[in-house]
Amino acid sequence: MTYEESLQKLESIVHKMESGEFSVDELAQQLKEAQQLIGQCNEKLNKTDSEIKKILEKS
Repeated sequence: MTYEESLQKLESIVHKMESGEFSVDELAQQLKEAQQLIGQCNEKLNKTDSEIKKILEKS
């Protein structure tokens, strides 16, 4: 899943949480998924940041 796809899914989950669309059981499951998506986004951002720093160091 790309960063953009992960972020879009996360935004969708947050919107549904804010609007109260989930039952208590669904809320727990969606919160777990949101945590995983946040982790994936952080990993991708850190990797990209590292790659950019390496490129800038070479120039």
